[in-house]
Amino acid sequence: MTVRVGFFPHNNSLFVLRHNGILERRLPDVTWVDLRSLPQGERPDPRSGLPTVHSDQLFAAGGYDVIGTGFTPPITALGAGHDVVYLGVSGPRTENGRIVVRADSPIREVADLRGRRVGIAHGSWQTTLLLFALDQAGLTWADVEPVKTGADAAQRFLDGDIDAWTGSYPDLDRVEAETGVRTLVATEGLFSHPSLWFTRRDFAEGNREELAAIVESLQESDRWITDNPRAAARYFVDDAASRGVAADLDSWERALRNRPFGVHPVGEDFLAEQQRASDLLAANGLLPRPVEVRDAVLPWVNDLVAGTLAARA
Repeated sequence: MTVRVGFFPHNNSLFVLRHNGILERRLPDVTWVDLRSLPQGERPDPRSGLPTVHSDQLFAAGGYDVIGTGFTPPITALGAGHDVVYLGVSGPRTENGRIVVRADSPIREVADLRGRRVGIAHGSWQTTLLLFALDQAGLTWADVEPVKTGADAAQRFLDGDIDAWTGSYPDLDRVEAETGVRTLVATEGLFSHPSLWFTRRDFAEGNREELAAIVESLQESDRWITDNPRAAARYFVDDAASRGVAADLDSWERALRNRPFGVHPVGEDFLAEQQRASDLLAANGLLPRPVEVRDAVLPWVNDLVAGTLAARA
């Protein structure tokens, strides 16, 4: 059978796996689906809703069977009533980004964000980081003006179009090279910010061998990234160039060197953090209903992933 695997650059592991041919050795009939080429669906106002494209495409004709994302999309999927299950999770990526302001900004603490424009890749881990920071400071989502940023996020920050930015590397490299930047909220200590992978329940239950092949291939590919970060960085730079976007090879290599690779079973710490995020998203009007994230756990999938880690060791 043909297995459809979704990818896009923000899940580094799947993006590299798309290009290095490792999965094809186990699943010759794999079909790769670029999320960026698919309909993006409704783009809700970031003050009152979350985009659902990642999970919607798991259930759409022409979509995919497995996807890897950041922290927030599985919660969004559950909130939309989709029957998804976690496939695995990376280690913490707290070094990948943080909330920053310009060095000369009058914003000194999170409480000063009240009424300010805060740039985020809405629906990603950046939404969760900002929400955690606001909650810790006794603020709500309604107290700030969230601004959905795209590929021009760094430029919008440099131009002063946004007052604060939930930035990530390698885009932060460019900003730090061009202007003074001050960290307002460090990710470490507030949010673990892992990558993760998820699928449909029916696909998982009906395609256990294929799922095992995908996890085993991700583990092998992630080892390759760790051993060959510059070669892996080239995939991202070449992709950006093909789209007319500037990208720096050294910055991408540095970003990949600093990220944890490897797929792990979902554990209690991760689930507790997902539940906290889902509760806050619902309380702030960003989810249509509360969800129970443990509904998305299949114990045998955790066992499968644990087995690939044992084999890796």
